[in-house]
Amino acid sequence: MGIKKLPLRQCTGCREMKNKKDMIRVIKTAEGDICIDATGRKNGRGAYICPDIKCLEQAMKNRGLERSLKTSIPAEVYQQLEEEMSHIAKG
Repeated sequence: MGIKKLPLRQCTGCREMKNKKDMIRVIKTAEGDICIDATGRKNGRGAYICPDIKCLEQAMKNRGLERSLKTSIPAEVYQQLEEEMSHIAKG
């Protein structure tokens, strides 16, 4: 058997390529809703961000998520991401 390739995705904050499983996926659904996809399997346009507050701040500053999802991101989504990252940091 060959070695299985790990899927890589680019963080919208630090712009580094990292393992898809280690990142948080944010999606834009067909209805235009923006939400966090914990399973990584929901339908919609996805963007990835490292579970790090610094990456989130960088993504907010350079509008990386907005550019990737091609829409404006509500403040509540950034708040949810911040809470998710604080849970990951504690855990």
